[in-house]
Amino acid sequence: MTVKITPLARYFAAEVKGVNLTEPVAEYDFAEVADAFETHSILVFRNQPLDDEQQVAFSRRFGPLEITVNSNPGGAGTEVTVLSNLDRDGSVIPPEDRRMVFNTGNQMWHTDSSFKPVPATASLLSARRVPPQGGETEFATMRAAYDALEADRRAELDELVCVHDFAYSRGLIDPNLLRARDKSEVPPVRHPLVRSNPANGRRNLFTGAHASYVDGMPLAEGRRLIGELTAHATRPEFVYRHEWLEGDLVMWDNRCALHRGRPWDAGHARVMHRTTIAGVGPTL
Repeated sequence: MTVKITPLARYFAAEVKGVNLTEPVAEYDFAEVADAFETHSILVFRNQPLDDEQQVAFSRRFGPLEITVNSNPGGAGTEVTVLSNLDRDGSVIPPEDRRMVFNTGNQMWHTDSSFKPVPATASLLSARRVPPQGGETEFATMRAAYDALEADRRAELDELVCVHDFAYSRGLIDPNLLRARDKSEVPPVRHPLVRSNPANGRRNLFTGAHASYVDGMPLAEGRRLIGELTAHATRPEFVYRHEWLEGDLVMWDNRCALHRGRPWDAGHARVMHRTTIAGVGPTL
């Protein structure tokens, strides 16, 4: 096969053609895909009717996967997180249900797992069922946003550390959404406000909804800074909006790209399966 990489936006995001992810990808083709990921941050693969086993197999080519407990009713860990508004009987879960309220956090700009001591490298989302309209996912490049800042401003930010806290981000939805036990399982963690890509050295902001405050800075001032930087990074010129088709697989770099889901008519089903590539070590 011949891999073709087509940019989708000015600064980042690209569509990958010439690979069939339902079968093992040849080493030389995978090398091109992996290189494109480091360059473009967001990769779109159309017409990939994957099952979970195929999605896991492709995802593992990039590294070990995170294990998620919450998505498995039995309590055991799973490598595939099912993001669905369907109940076990196939009916659409009403939007006021606690499960749906909890998932509205995905509509805030964030990076997956930044509230963990070792944040995720990447996520891969497979569209199994999509609504006729709405439910898009938007991505924002924190690389181009960092590059657009003045040099002295970048130097100031390079020295700062943010505290990321899952309880803080979910508290923005409802202060009572998480129980004390839930909060104790995900204590706050520290990450640099600016990170570097180990493959190419490119630097980027690292903010989002889980970023609670700036270490050593007054609370209000730090949160105002995080808000300003997130607003800067999500300006229209730094955003790619993906309109889903069934069979799409989209992969994104959590180290340098924010994302958020967009709402859709709650009467329509939306089922997405996600795999998450684990990070390789602490950020500090």
